[in-house]
Amino acid sequence: MSPNRLSPPRYALGIDVGSTSARAGLFDAEGRMVAQAAEPFRIGRPARHHAEHDSEDIWRSVCKAVRRATAGIAPESVAGLAFDATCSLVLLDEAGRQASVSSTGEDRWNVVMWADHRAEAEALEITATRHRVLDYVGGVMSPEMQLPKLLWLKRHLPAAWARHGMALDLADFLAWRASGQPVVSACTVTCKWTFLNHETPGWQQDFLGGIGLSELVAKFGLPQQAPGKQPL
Repeated sequence: MSPNRLSPPRYALGIDVGSTSARAGLFDAEGRMVAQAAEPFRIGRPARHHAEHDSEDIWRSVCKAVRRATAGIAPESVAGLAFDATCSLVLLDEAGRQASVSSTGEDRWNVVMWADHRAEAEALEITATRHRVLDYVGGVMSPEMQLPKLLWLKRHLPAAWARHGMALDLADFLAWRASGQPVVSACTVTCKWTFLNHETPGWQQDFLGGIGLSELVAKFGLPQQAPGKQPL
């Protein structure tokens, strides 16, 4: 066995997923990046204001970038990894299979990208409620956040909505894909879903009911508390 495989973990792996590529960086214990790699993925634009991704296309790019960045490195020497991603929404069915968010009906297009602005009207409606949850997102709901996107899907793609059983921020999807554990990050649901992490319950049902998403928590099995990482 090589000396490298006997040594304690020496590296951390960071994966950043942007709009068109996945980047992997390998860092040593002093925080220096010792290797990096990037792999592209596609954007689907089936209609005006629509921008979509294929979650498996993204995952393949993540895996390719990680393999290149860690070439020659023993797996045991990597102490951990972390994901960062855009404010994009991944939809799956209850079995974890891709479920379409697209006007094309193709299941591979199952990610509403951050740059997708199809839900501008829904965002304005949510802002008009002036509910106190908006105090924690700057007072205005952006069409790039997740609730307007979900409301749009419910209204405009009801057949697809009926199939949706998992809804995850892209960063949380990547953590699930890597570990097999469905988790949510307090950061993602607080910043992008109006979850109030400092309150119990964190989801404000009067708000969700008022905007037409009363079933959201039950439909997607969302946790009532999300301190750090919390199993669904």
